[in-house]
Amino acid sequence: MRGPANPWPELASAVSMVAWPPLSTGLPASVLALAQQLDQTQWLSPAQLDVRQRRQLRELLAWAGVHSPHFQERLRASGRSIDALCEPEGMAALAPLSRRALQGELARIASDSIPGDHEPTGQASTSGSSGTPVTVTRTAINQMFWLAFTLRDHLWQRRDFTASLAVTRANLQGSQAVALPDWGPPASTFFRTGPAYAMPINRAVDQQLDWLLATAPAYFLTYPTNLGALLDEIERRGCALPALRQVRTIGETLAPALRERTRALLGVGIADCYSSQELGVLALQCPDSELYHLMAEGYIIELLDDAGQPCADGMVGRLVVTDLHNFATPLIRYDIGDYAQAGPACPCGRGLPTLRRIVGRERNMVSINGKRHWPLVGFHRFRDVAPVVQYQLVQRSAHDIDVRLVCSRRPHPAEEERLGAVIREALDHPFTLHFHYFADGIPLPASGKFEEFVSLLE
Repeated sequence: MRGPANPWPELASAVSMVAWPPLSTGLPASVLALAQQLDQTQWLSPAQLDVRQRRQLRELLAWAGVHSPHFQERLRASGRSIDALCEPEGMAALAPLSRRALQGELARIASDSIPGDHEPTGQASTSGSSGTPVTVTRTAINQMFWLAFTLRDHLWQRRDFTASLAVTRANLQGSQAVALPDWGPPASTFFRTGPAYAMPINRAVDQQLDWLLATAPAYFLTYPTNLGALLDEIERRGCALPALRQVRTIGETLAPALRERTRALLGVGIADCYSSQELGVLALQCPDSELYHLMAEGYIIELLDDAGQPCADGMVGRLVVTDLHNFATPLIRYDIGDYAQAGPACPCGRGLPTLRRIVGRERNMVSINGKRHWPLVGFHRFRDVAPVVQYQLVQRSAHDIDVRLVCSRRPHPAEEERLGAVIREALDHPFTLHFHYFADGIPLPASGKFEEFVSLLE
């Protein structure tokens, strides 16, 4: 009897004079073995995944209970033993770790040593786009999981490694577009890939589109806001990217409307990835649905309502994450500051939990009379009123909002007044609005990530 078809492309051998079967050594061999295990663990039931997560959780808590002074205090304050915390729902007794605490008390949160076979270590820093930049130490084991989860994404999406890839992002060296011989790790570590092209995301959108037309990539990775600006330019020119097979998005919240617009204008879908610098790859889009599968082999991810209770399907809550394998900076019930919508069991049959969508960060919520909620700003009506190309709203006090705009021409006073009326009506509050205009684009932070609404209130 024939076995199931192997979904993996043919591997490239890392050992000289051995072409087949291909061999890997060192860290790549460990990543490859982990990725092949993930092919099996994705089909475990939620109950089976839970048992295995709590087995690993006990190892993490036992280490942090000896080596992390900050966790020792949290453990005492919980009034529970490590065994009790590892029981079903037992972690609810442990107060979450805030980003502010991670920033201010990192030295006490970090372990005073790590297991020797988890070395070497490296530093991972957030960009500060959340308003609270943090730096953590991550280990070789964390890097292994990052590579394996990224490889899982490639394999889930059945990408053709021999095709070309184009990337625009913020952390590229230099200021010019470059051509590269391959996709880089982890894809090029194990497979023969086509060429890659990279351009800094701060280049003008028309230049980015010229570059995409010239390189004609099969796959394109960028931030959602940048993709939206490119779609505007594509629509204005009436051009197309016929070689494109898929868009990959990272770094920002992806709106359902952008998925629809990308299909309409480019004829391809979007595969989104939810990750963070301090944690790694947290969720990947299912290859069979648009739900996000949580990477349960690496993290316990809780979605909690305002009362700290688990969210049911369809509810929006705060994400609290435990990194099961970082023994250098134990991130245990870490309140990452993001909100998401809980998802159902996925029809694909994988047991990995799901989210319907990533909603955004707390700082992307408007504050009205001391209460926060997700802002509706009426952006879909902006172009009916004035020639708005790009917008950003920044709440800087309980009563004041800066409206930052890029327009194809300066709006007339009457248009500006009507824009203000649209914004106040959508927010349902009589904010004082301060209009500011930018010629070429609203400046990006160092992260390259753009936020349409930002609250500066504590």
